[in-house]
Amino acid sequence: MSQIAFHLNGAPVRVSAEAPTRTLLDWLRDTRGLTGTKEGCNEGDCGACTVMVTDATGSRALNACILFLPQLGGKAVRTVEGIAGPQGQPHPVQQAMIDHHGSQCGFCTPGFIVSMATAHLNGATDHDDQLAGNLCRCTGYAPIIRAAKTAETAPVPDWMRTDRDIICSQISPGGEGEARGGQAAPLPGFRPRTSDDLAAWYLANPDATLIAGATDVGLWVTKQLRDLSPVAFLSGITDLQQIEDHGDTLRIGAGVTIADLRAALAPRFPSFGELLRRYSSEQVRNAATIGGNIANGSPIGDGPPALIALGATLHLRRGDTRRDMPLEDFFIAYRKQDRQPGEFVEAVTIPATAPNLRCYKLSKRFDQDISAVCGCFNLTVTDGTITSARIAFGGMAGTPKRAAAVEAALIGHPLTPATADAAAALMAQDFAPLSDMRASAAYRLTTAQNMLRRYAHDLAGVPVSVLEVRA
Repeated sequence: MSQIAFHLNGAPVRVSAEAPTRTLLDWLRDTRGLTGTKEGCNEGDCGACTVMVTDATGSRALNACILFLPQLGGKAVRTVEGIAGPQGQPHPVQQAMIDHHGSQCGFCTPGFIVSMATAHLNGATDHDDQLAGNLCRCTGYAPIIRAAKTAETAPVPDWMRTDRDIICSQISPGGEGEARGGQAAPLPGFRPRTSDDLAAWYLANPDATLIAGATDVGLWVTKQLRDLSPVAFLSGITDLQQIEDHGDTLRIGAGVTIADLRAALAPRFPSFGELLRRYSSEQVRNAATIGGNIANGSPIGDGPPALIALGATLHLRRGDTRRDMPLEDFFIAYRKQDRQPGEFVEAVTIPATAPNLRCYKLSKRFDQDISAVCGCFNLTVTDGTITSARIAFGGMAGTPKRAAAVEAALIGHPLTPATADAAAALMAQDFAPLSDMRASAAYRLTTAQNMLRRYAHDLAGVPVSVLEVRA
């Protein structure tokens, strides 16, 4: 019988006879009686279900509501019940929450505690970012942030280091589901260790569902109640989780998480890094992958517009056959991509530098919200004249799309407000956006035009950040 082995609050556990898409949240509450982990939104937005997951790469906060049990093989999980010490001594963040009256109705408190304890363990003090994925409906954010700041200097308790002391690679994930070489594997899901294993298996099972971070696929289960079998869990494929520096280019594996991507790219592309900071929440960024963001094909995904503006090349694999294409050619129509049965996203390659890349995101909330419009601009200016232009938008069409007419109008001219105004008028030739709950078509078109004007001011050195307040 297939099993999944991991550590839970310091103790080894083995899980058998569970469906591959059984969520950690349901299992904790229904099977283990660990009800401190709450079900709020059940889609990864509210953070009430936050748990800490540790493996060989470190500890991170994740949403248990969209985390499937097979994703935990060989890892260590800590719920809110495991944050206090073995004799019940409070963790510094728990004591700080008490001292600063950070808990009101209490429903969100366990998730906040786990997020705060994970950040404390990692030495992260950007509390607004770390806690953006934890919602407090009582609007008690001020005392919660004060508690997080108070706990910053407290030493990490010894019991919080035990998960890292476990050599997770020595915890056998267990299970026949780790079959190799493309052989059929029984539930709970196929868990390949290499991209070669995945390529062979997916070629034989082209109708299967591939699950990387499950930040989107998880909702197919929790909200749509879909049966996804057969499934393959990709989180164990380390060769897809690498970023390779080839000098002039960077090759980014499809399994690289958004959190790791942000850490790697922010020094090179600060504006792209800022866009990734606003990509959902810490819990989601810790799980979501750039390959999933691309393969999902969403017209409002934040990754593709920036990658298209960079001139990214997409690498696809089907069995032993590989092919490359410009990323913008991958998106054919709404939720339709140029991907053959049994073919998967293997990597994406981008230039190592792009000093003029700027990314602007417009959403109703600054944090943890889906873009109404995402515009990314990458112009080359030589001797005061625009010599090349790559401009891509999300939210303006059924796919992420370049602004071809606008680009053509810019080339050969100086980048001035007047040039931007003239080119912006051509946005209507490139896009016919829809009206929906996030924005009207007219609003989208106007704000896209204004983003081009903003870009001209940005490259001229005028402060344009929405976070800056000026008289």
